Amino acid sequence: MSSAVTILKGVTATRSGKIGVVLVGFHLLLALVAPWLVPYEFDAQTAVIDHAGPSLAHWAGLDTLGRDVLTRTLLGGREALLVTIFGTGLAVVWGSFFGVLAGYLGGRIDELIMRSVDIFLAIPWMIFLLLVIASFGNAPMVMILTLGFFYGIGVVRMARAATLEVVVKDYVLAAKARGERPLSIMMTEILPNVRDVLMVESAMRWSWMLLAFSALSFLGFGVTPPTPDWGLMIANSRIYLALAPWPVLMPMIALSSLIIGINLTADALAKSLGVDKTTRALV
Repeated sequence: MSSAVTILKGVTATRSGKIGVVLVGFHLLLALVAPWLVPYEFDAQTAVIDHAGPSLAHWAGLDTLGRDVLTRTLLGGREALLVTIFGTGLAVVWGSFFGVLAGYLGGRIDELIMRSVDIFLAIPWMIFLLLVIASFGNAPMVMILTLGFFYGIGVVRMARAATLEVVVKDYVLAAKARGERPLSIMMTEILPNVRDVLMVESAMRWSWMLLAFSALSFLGFGVTPPTPDWGLMIANSRIYLALAPWPVLMPMIALSSLIIGINLTADALAKSLGVDKTTRALV
């Protein structure tokens, strides 16, 4: 707990860090309490004409089907957050394990893992995701596993690079000399010393995964209607942007503010932990 408090103090030491934490915290809190805050059911259609502008009854107007835009925007980030938070966790866990394993053992194990990573990196991410979703559907668990697998590939490279810097340190060599098992060395000597890099990488992966999930929903491969989702809302209302901008602007503002908040938090976290962002592997 004290470590988490120290990290939070370091992140909020800068103005941009404070803004990022507030934005992310606001969206997480809103996702939890939104079902009790919304004034209407997300699929309720009113008798008022569609595309009606903001009013006292509908603060953000109505969409093409006469549904309350504010209600759907407040609820639109729940599934995206659920999928991407668990997907990011999965990506960091498996990617870190294989990255540390490759960096520590080296040799044929390292070669096998990294050549496998290169093969998957050669596949365009959108084609990969669409192939999996077309084969297994777009249920939340499928999305979590698919996004978690693909975005974990970059974590493998990053964790391996960080491990190669740590594995030559005296405390790792001393653990080897004591005859400690490789798994014990990786868990007790290496992993704690690459933790800071992993934390920053986790935040950035979360941001990228949110964009990917929203892009899939925009293309019709993410959330299934009528469940509200920011990407899907933008897709359904974009052709009416000149006539009625509110059904597009509201989810755009929500999604943009969350991603900006995550990126500001990640930047502040990197500065507070002394992590050089240029050393992180990008996918």
